[in-house]
Amino acid sequence: MNDTRWPKAYDSGPLLLGVRHHGPGSARAVRTALDAARPAVVLIEGPPEADTLIPLAADPDLRPPVALLAHALDDPGRSAFWPFAEFSPEWVAIRWALEHGVPAHFIDLPAAHTLAWKESADEKEEKEKETPAGAGAGAGAGAGAADEPLGSEEQVRVDPLAVLAEAAGYDDPERWWEDVVEHRGPGERDPFAPFAALAEAMDALRERYGAGGHARDLVREAHMRLRLRAAGKEFGDEVAVVCGAWHVPALRARTTVAADRTLLKGLPRVRTDLTWVPWTHRRLARSSGYGAGIDSPGWYGHLFHAPDRPVERWLTEVARLLREEDRIVSCAHVIEAVRLAETLAVLRGRPLPGLSETTDAVRAVLGDGSDVPLALVHDRLVVGDVLGEVPESAPAVPLQRDLTRQQRSLRLRPEALERELELDLRGDTDAGRSRLLHRLRLLGVGWGEPARSRGSTGTFRETWRLRWEPELSVRVAEAGVWGTTVLAAAQARAEADATAAGSLADVTALAEQCLLAGLPDALPLVMRVLADRAALDADVGHLAQALPALVRSLRYGDVRGTDTGALAGVAAGLAERIFVGLPPACAALDGDAAQEMRGHVDAVHTAVGLLAETPAGAGVRGAPGTGAGAKEPAGAEAGDGAGAKGAAVSGAGSGDLRDRWRAVLRALSSRDSMPGVLRGRAVRLLLDDGALRSEEAARLMGLALSPGTPPADAAAWIEGFVGGGGGLLLVHDERLLGLVDGWLTGVPTEAFTDVLPLLRRTFAAYEPGVRRTLGELLRRGPGDTVAGRATQGAVTPGFAAEPDTGRADAVLPVLRLLLGLDGVYDTADDDSLAGVGA
Repeated sequence: MNDTRWPKAYDSGPLLLGVRHHGPGSARAVRTALDAARPAVVLIEGPPEADTLIPLAADPDLRPPVALLAHALDDPGRSAFWPFAEFSPEWVAIRWALEHGVPAHFIDLPAAHTLAWKESADEKEEKEKETPAGAGAGAGAGAGAADEPLGSEEQVRVDPLAVLAEAAGYDDPERWWEDVVEHRGPGERDPFAPFAALAEAMDALRERYGAGGHARDLVREAHMRLRLRAAGKEFGDEVAVVCGAWHVPALRARTTVAADRTLLKGLPRVRTDLTWVPWTHRRLARSSGYGAGIDSPGWYGHLFHAPDRPVERWLTEVARLLREEDRIVSCAHVIEAVRLAETLAVLRGRPLPGLSETTDAVRAVLGDGSDVPLALVHDRLVVGDVLGEVPESAPAVPLQRDLTRQQRSLRLRPEALERELELDLRGDTDAGRSRLLHRLRLLGVGWGEPARSRGSTGTFRETWRLRWEPELSVRVAEAGVWGTTVLAAAQARAEADATAAGSLADVTALAEQCLLAGLPDALPLVMRVLADRAALDADVGHLAQALPALVRSLRYGDVRGTDTGALAGVAAGLAERIFVGLPPACAALDGDAAQEMRGHVDAVHTAVGLLAETPAGAGVRGAPGTGAGAKEPAGAEAGDGAGAKGAAVSGAGSGDLRDRWRAVLRALSSRDSMPGVLRGRAVRLLLDDGALRSEEAARLMGLALSPGTPPADAAAWIEGFVGGGGGLLLVHDERLLGLVDGWLTGVPTEAFTDVLPLLRRTFAAYEPGVRRTLGELLRRGPGDTVAGRATQGAVTPGFAAEPDTGRADAVLPVLRLLLGLDGVYDTADDDSLAGVGA
């Protein structure tokens, strides 16, 4: 080994390789220097507790980007990350040491002190009410200036790259770094010359700026020097150190052991645990708040891996991405883009085209001058969504291992790119996925967020937006205090949340989550707390907020096979209390409070309809995917609500429940002390429910819009009646439209300004087609309304005077074919199909 070593590698002592974190040029230079120097040991900037994790880097299942995660055992939420990409110099040094059988050790300040220091700084910050500096945020993204682990609380005030770039006449540090380091030719004679030049520059910067305002640097560097001295005693001068270039002058400084130990004396510490976790290119980006982040991790990864012609290969990848997005990009476009990028590099005096030149070429040639394709290229390629992988052999908390096992069995792989997942809960696999995602949400691990389904809105379908973020590994570690499996942890967390819940709505939402997550063992405690809170809460608004969630939960049992019998009694009790307390609670409300109460009335109306339609014993009819429990219950589609006809009404007292609610609505609609928006809404709900004839609705509207009613109250009544999808009602019932039109034209000029905002808010919510149809009807004038044409036998537009039986009979043969009815077509079959058509 000595024969192949560079002759002057250790003339000045240990080999100090100052790098820029996550710099591909630095990574290539480190590999070249290590090949030349052949050190006996490699020391790397990082937490020493992770030395036992270094051998895992040789595992083929450990694929960067990854990060070392350190968290306090007593408080898993207190954590820090040390990220590595394939183009990180530290990662290259680790891989080189493992491939050549050379020991590798981390020499930075131990994570036990880092996390304790962070804790004390956070407490001081809260005490002094200072503005937080952020996780490693600041100007520093340079050569070691901002190399704190992600989660550090201090702020770097000096960016070495920015200072050096400004001294060289550059206005962009990234462009200067590319020209000086990334585009440096591979034929460099002296593999250590770049490190010597960078160290000299850092000497000058530290002489002027000191430690750059980073108080912890002095302590960290003292610890690095102690570890360096220990390695020198064991291996002599054949030691290579890979660290941020900012620290190189400090490691060369002549200090005493006693002085360094004095700096480390009395440091706080906590018990910690470390492991490898997946990381992403997006989290390497500076915009994520990582102090040592870079602007273009995807671009740097490309430069590191491209064997030759990096510009040509990059623009080819850009063309492939744009073609996938249905943009027309030909080979000629790529050729012209390459030529333009090279020409721009010559004009700008750069050795090779960089990211700015390729970006300008993409905009001009591939994007036709538009910035829209550039946003896509920047998001997908310049930054990227690469997610690393960690082998099963890596240390992990038991909860993380159980989560990994379930992810594998359910074929639900974590991905950095956001995607939508459609679930059909009648299948065992999708039902298991739903339970897992809901349990994780209950534990605070927001891997998935529920989204609105694009197709069917039945309870047997769910849509999720999934995206795995590295920080979720910390959330999993935090949730590990609740249990060793996802099921046990979610159940323990639900029981604890139920005891600590502050309001009835919180407990109700928790009961709903328990049903969604499949936690039957947690339900008894949650239901006891729910019943106690419901009995003590006298606020009708709180009760109205709680009822819809309970009723939705009753419907979940049909598909998920969950026994929801305990919820039925509580839901019925809540409904009774709402019926009694709602009319007094609606009296004498101001405008904002009336609007809020209107939302509660709508929610209770829908909930009562669903509660009345829920079959007795729903939720115990079978497991998902088998028997009756696999079928969608009647009225499962959203919006079928209280107006659905033919729904199953078999629950005890369900008809009486609906009748009592109608009585409450009648009381709201007839009392003058109620706000106009509530009176109008009550009339509309009764009309939709078939409990009020259109003639009676017209009479009530006429009373509300009479000249004796103040215009503001009349406008509020209209808002309650026709708001929320009432436009079609006015289109098909011109009598009501005529009443509204007549009232509006009679509003005095001085009052019109006051009612205009209410009217605009009401009618602006209608679909454009509905507004256009209403305008056409009003343009005909008062003489052409239903009231004016009643004596002429006119009918509503779009409807015939009598049913056209001939046209109706024409569909019967097709209907027979769809239903699979065989035999000779006869009149009896017509009669049997008539009910279907109805």
